[in-house]
Amino acid sequence: MDLKAGLWQQQTLKLAMTQELSQAIALLQYSVQELTAFLEDKALENPLLKIENGTVKPMNPLIDRNRRMHQKAEKNWIDQIADKPFSLEEHILTQLNTTNLSAEQERVIRCLIQNLDENGYFMGEISEIANNLQVGMDVVEDCLAVIQTLEPAGIGARDLQECLLIQFYYKYPMNELAQTIITDYFIPFAEKKWKVITKELGVTLKQVQDVFDEVQLLSPKPGGGLHKETTTYITPDAMVEQTAEGLTVRMVDDSLPRISFNNQYFKQFNNQDQQVNRFLQDKVQDYHWILKSMEQRRETLTRVVAKIVEKQPAFFQKGVQYLIPMTMKEVAKELDIHESTVSRAVREKYIQTPMGTLALKSFFTSTIQTTTDDETTSSAQVKNEISALIKEENKEKPLSDQEIVEQLKILKGIKVSRRTIAKYRDQLGIPSSSKRKRFN
Repeated sequence: MDLKAGLWQQQTLKLAMTQELSQAIALLQYSVQELTAFLEDKALENPLLKIENGTVKPMNPLIDRNRRMHQKAEKNWIDQIADKPFSLEEHILTQLNTTNLSAEQERVIRCLIQNLDENGYFMGEISEIANNLQVGMDVVEDCLAVIQTLEPAGIGARDLQECLLIQFYYKYPMNELAQTIITDYFIPFAEKKWKVITKELGVTLKQVQDVFDEVQLLSPKPGGGLHKETTTYITPDAMVEQTAEGLTVRMVDDSLPRISFNNQYFKQFNNQDQQVNRFLQDKVQDYHWILKSMEQRRETLTRVVAKIVEKQPAFFQKGVQYLIPMTMKEVAKELDIHESTVSRAVREKYIQTPMGTLALKSFFTSTIQTTTDDETTSSAQVKNEISALIKEENKEKPLSDQEIVEQLKILKGIKVSRRTIAKYRDQLGIPSSSKRKRFN
């Protein structure tokens, strides 16, 4: 073996990840919002890049200010009320009858409210608050008890057990069995180990089940409903419509900003200085690369959407249950592109269909083999079948995962393992057979 140092020449071929190629890949996976933000940032860097957004009109500050003042005077006063969310703190303070509270109690209650999380649970320490406010711990405890009498029921609880107890106390004050079960048997009750409860309390499984049904009507997050979330809107990237000629695909480009070349700026500063000319040439090249990347993004997305519609006509015409198995690898092979390109193209992209607006990624499902030769079904179809079987099962003797395996094989010809059934059941939010069991 020769270990001597030396110089050799070797010729190899490899793909270099240039800045332009990296940019094209990034643009492909951008959603509409991400692409808009990217172009706005680029417009700040490149004076030759102009953004023309159809939804945004140029503004004349003087004219628009006078117009807005005139329109504001004509509007009804109620239209000018701000859409301000009602906070949990405000909701509690409006219920307090401050005339019956001392200044010290009001000060403690305001501090306690600051220690409530977004779900309404008290997350502070009684002793720490007492020390900070220089009051007795009994005063803090009494003030927390005051908060726990307010709406929504369960507010100010220190944990889920106390939250449910408070709600039972105010909503079902006569249900002593429920209060006893939640106080003394909370863990076995939650885990559905009810035989221990029936034996020690001398009640039937049906009575424990009735308590469980009442718990389902309570709120584990009493303060959660008071937080108003900002509405998010989904903008479809493509639209599929059923026409007399068949299914048609149309790309929705209205929400995308359009870019154009700032020729006036280029002419004004071109041929003035060598350094300026070099700067302008770099920005011209950058503009053309962005334009080309956007065209490639649109072309790739159009091809992928068209292929999805071509392979899933029954879904678009009849419904979700007709979704057939389809993988990104399969689509990539038919389009003669890489699988990662398909993955980037469908990321955060949506399509408007007769069944609603759906994520493009939802069309790609794993393949499940059937007992019929050369036939397969999708994981989405298997999940629908599992839901249907559980919906129709005898609730006194619910189907086990193994029984679902056998039912699918006999009734639908679907071969799937018990482990897969358990995984799909968890994804659907369906509990196990022991937790689905009902008692009469």
